[in-house]
Amino acid sequence: MIQATDFDRMFLAATPMLDLRAPQEYARGAFPTATNIPLLEDRERHEVGLRYKQAGAEAAVELGHRLVAGDVRAARVAAWCAWADAHPDGVIYCWRGGQRSAIVRAWLAAEGRARPRIEGGYKALRQHLLALIDRVAPTLPLRLLGGRTGTGKTRILERIHRSLDLEGLARHRGSAFGSRITPQPPPAGFENALAIRLLELAAGGEHPLVVEDESRNIGRLSLPEPLIRNMAEAPIALVEAPLEQRVTITLEAYIVAGLSERRSVCRDDAFETFADWLRSALHRIRKRLGGARHQELVAMLEDALARHAATGDAHHHRGWITRLLAEYYDPMYDYQLRQKAHRIVFRGDTAAVTDWLAREVEGDLALRERPRGP
Repeated sequence: MIQATDFDRMFLAATPMLDLRAPQEYARGAFPTATNIPLLEDRERHEVGLRYKQAGAEAAVELGHRLVAGDVRAARVAAWCAWADAHPDGVIYCWRGGQRSAIVRAWLAAEGRARPRIEGGYKALRQHLLALIDRVAPTLPLRLLGGRTGTGKTRILERIHRSLDLEGLARHRGSAFGSRITPQPPPAGFENALAIRLLELAAGGEHPLVVEDESRNIGRLSLPEPLIRNMAEAPIALVEAPLEQRVTITLEAYIVAGLSERRSVCRDDAFETFADWLRSALHRIRKRLGGARHQELVAMLEDALARHAATGDAHHHRGWITRLLAEYYDPMYDYQLRQKAHRIVFRGDTAAVTDWLAREVEGDLALRERPRGP
């Protein structure tokens, strides 16, 4: 049985985990190294739950054994054994470390593949990580990376070893156009992954770490309050770039990469799906744009989409992107930045800010080996 005193060591080692909960439970939140091979499928778990309410625990367990018997049991045991063979250092858990994980551990042991199980199950691991956020997030020495939309902040983060990529963990770029094909994780899954990353950074020593200057919400996910409070006091390094360069970076990150992502999963109608995504994103900010300007941008977008479809050239989008950055995102960011002006401790272009942050966090060793773009 793995005790709570071992949880940090287990997360730092990226220990493989076999999650035995039903798919619906797993979908509400899991851990980055977890694989879901349930003992009971959703329907089966529902039936066992009803039997428990009607006739008690013994009757519920008896029904569970009848539902997972014969060929069903054989198939699930085979799947668990395959996982155990692939992960000799793996651990298993269910919701509270009770019946389900005890049963599966016994069945695995009978096959010569016993694996330790988590005391308290998913619930104990989850509570441990929430407590870790409350404890660690306020103490980490932060350096915020700020800058207008399109300054390539994500590229800078990718070059800094001691960095916290909140948008990456949230699977969202943090704007109306920030959604991706891969859906955002559930709130619990996001918090779990964030806590583990904070644990990794805290274990790396007391050097500062770099995080992008984010708002409280990234898409539909919210940052934990202890981290928000820490970020609200942290010094800011501001990356600056001319509008033309920011349009190019935005074009690459949202148009070129966005279309490529859709083609990787829906080849037949990738372009139309991509076009609808752009239309929806622009529609979401129509009230802030104002009616007339929204209609003008819609017309520019439709013209760019038509030309893009006809020629394959994404550069036709530069016009509406330029207007959107200059007339919508820049004024909004500049207003927010004025509230934080007293916290700006460095400003410069991409190279200057990257070098400054690298020296702040770990010296020259902070930079990753492969540079990323301008």
